[in-house]
Amino acid sequence: MSILVKICGISDRSAMEAAAEAGADLVGFVFFPPSPRAVTPEQAAAIALPGPGEAGLFVDPSDDEIAAVLAALPLDLIQLHGEETPQRCAEVRARFGRPVMKALGIASREDLGTLARYAPAVDRFLLDAKAPPGAPLPGGNAAPFDWTLTAGVAVPRPWLLAGGLTPDNVAEAIAVSGAPGVDVSSGVEMARGVKDPARIRAFVAAARAAS
Repeated sequence: MSILVKICGISDRSAMEAAAEAGADLVGFVFFPPSPRAVTPEQAAAIALPGPGEAGLFVDPSDDEIAAVLAALPLDLIQLHGEETPQRCAEVRARFGRPVMKALGIASREDLGTLARYAPAVDRFLLDAKAPPGAPLPGGNAAPFDWTLTAGVAVPRPWLLAGGLTPDNVAEAIAVSGAPGVDVSSGVEMARGVKDPARIRAFVAAARAAS
């Protein structure tokens, strides 16, 4: 099984080059201004390189916000990381003709019960650690959830594991969780919001070796 690898929060050309050269399958651009990794549509278009697929991370976006990004950069995947309902996910997918990945916070096995409601409306899931109460960001908080929660679970769509992953623990995370894909952001940074090209390369290599 080949593990799908996504590097999220790309905000400069050196990180983009590292992800492309390392063979990442997807890169993520954050279109959520409170994030330290946020970029404008124009910045993302200037950074993008051929190779990895391009995902756009949005948090409860309006149609106009998504359209503005797509006008600058023809995304391959729309990632919804807010409180979007299954109906809203289906609307976004239908209106913009792009696959949709819904991020869901996981803290207990009960949280996995929401997957069935979303499955008809989305193409992928991103299972992330549930943000703590009062957290300013819905994800990217560098915290893992209990990887055994997904072990042996038949997730109804292809999915990526996120939350607290690093080059040092990604192999264990894949082995324990059974994840067919992984997503990293803060775990490959040298400072908050600043990617480390060496850590990007190490992460992709470790994930590939795990598969």
